[in-house]
Amino acid sequence: MNPNVTLRQLGVFIAVADAQTITRAADDLGLPQSSVSTQLRELEEALGLRLFDRHTRMLRLTQAGGEILPLARKTLADLDAMVGSSAQLKTLERGRVSIAASSLQAALVLPRMVRQFSQAHPGIKVELLDVAQDEVLSMVQSGAVDFGVGTAFGDHAGLAMRPLWVEPFYAVLPPGHALLAKSKLAWHDLQKEVLIGSRRGNPVRTQLDFALASVGISLSFSHETSLPLTTAGMVAGGLGVGVLTSSSRQVAEALGLVFRPVGPPAIERGVVLVLHPGRSLSPAAKKFTEELQEWVATMLDPDMRPRQHDAFCTVCYQFHCHTVH
Repeated sequence: MNPNVTLRQLGVFIAVADAQTITRAADDLGLPQSSVSTQLRELEEALGLRLFDRHTRMLRLTQAGGEILPLARKTLADLDAMVGSSAQLKTLERGRVSIAASSLQAALVLPRMVRQFSQAHPGIKVELLDVAQDEVLSMVQSGAVDFGVGTAFGDHAGLAMRPLWVEPFYAVLPPGHALLAKSKLAWHDLQKEVLIGSRRGNPVRTQLDFALASVGISLSFSHETSLPLTTAGMVAGGLGVGVLTSSSRQVAEALGLVFRPVGPPAIERGVVLVLHPGRSLSPAAKKFTEELQEWVATMLDPDMRPRQHDAFCTVCYQFHCHTVH
């Protein structure tokens, strides 16, 4: 648009074209006739075109005016649509939320929250992507998604982490396994077993390894997997004893496996909301994160809510950390 052409001038031009007189257009616009005449003259000067022919008391569009009129209408209609769309985004009548989450969170925990949110905000499309744990951080970092839900270990520069819930680690045993005869399981009991668990480098595995190392314990995994379902399947197939967190319990028990707590120490992995502080969330994404945190506080099992005592700090790698990181 010519920088000398204003939206007000276009509005006056459309009003005069519809009314065919300056007087009637001025009344429709609630403006003095002199103001309407001035706006129209300045528009013609800015375009270098005569838009109307004057016939006694009537104004008729010139050929140029007739060609420009639909363009002017479209310009103002597009502006109204943009403003209306912005209002809908702001009032959550429409929008989009994209989330990267680890497979089990995407399958067994978050769907309930997504359903609740979608029922409250039917105009907002929620896209839930199930990915490997390590991909959650990279997708948030790259901007591929609005935010992530997963396990973060260590200090990830450039990303912000908000605690959501915790998941204790359990031993996963096939029915009839000798360890089920013990009233309590200790971590050193697992050192003699063929173990199955997350592959090295996975944030969940790293968190477990560091927590155990802090109390002088090391576990050797004979079979390393990318997905908890694979671990549960291998245990069900008789390949060994699994180590999984509580979110896997539903899947494992469906295969007839037994979950047993292990400790001391009782080790938990923290599930966090992963945000990129350098990017603003859309109104829809911001609302989802707020409702997710409220939902966690009210709907999840109390044992899964973040606790400050006896927790293993994933930044300074020790138990009973009181530092605010």
